[in-house]
Amino acid sequence: MKLNALEGYLQEVRVFDNPKVHYEQYPTSAHLAARIVYTAANSYDDIEDKLVADLGCGCGMLGIAAFLMGAGHVTGLDIDADALGIAQANISKFEVPMDLVRSDITHPNPVDQDATASLIANEALLRRLSKTVDTVVMNPPFGTKPGNKGIDMAFLRAALTLATTAVYSLHKSSTRDYIRAKAKSWGATGQVLAELRFDVPQMYKFHKKKSVDIQVDLWRFQQDSC
Repeated sequence: MKLNALEGYLQEVRVFDNPKVHYEQYPTSAHLAARIVYTAANSYDDIEDKLVADLGCGCGMLGIAAFLMGAGHVTGLDIDADALGIAQANISKFEVPMDLVRSDITHPNPVDQDATASLIANEALLRRLSKTVDTVVMNPPFGTKPGNKGIDMAFLRAALTLATTAVYSLHKSSTRDYIRAKAKSWGATGQVLAELRFDVPQMYKFHKKKSVDIQVDLWRFQQDSC
């Protein structure tokens, strides 16, 4: 699938109805999602026929993109039941055979077993994921809100634990040196593939502008043992 066609499909993906600031929920745009997954698929062959996990999947944008680019199977994990409900609607619309797990990936045990029945949430699946995921794609929280400090690195560490091949992730460009050093301390090598603009729309009461562009890096991480 060509890049423009992929972005066109992703424009139809529904995003957050009522985003939650404490989870730092900002939707990954169709434009960014298309470029992340297209790069992983065409430059590194890390998507087609691969087992892909989308950590902090939100409404499923990156996971759906991975499926459209030929992923063998996709699993999305998120802590928020409301976001997963929207993701379920999206994967039904696109007819994507994607598993959804309600879990705090920084503490890998499913939460609140009363989640929507159609969502898979069980420890057995998470244990299986740790042995079978080839590629992780994610847009983790930046960790800028009170109580969230370090959450971006917690996501990265979890992703490196799961992925047997590579991790693709967005991080603020201002943290580049820190992220590279942190990955190295965990036995991984990180490469910045692109410098991108993350358009944050006016979503919360404290937002004063209609939109703000944040400079972000698209990273590819790989364990040194791979």
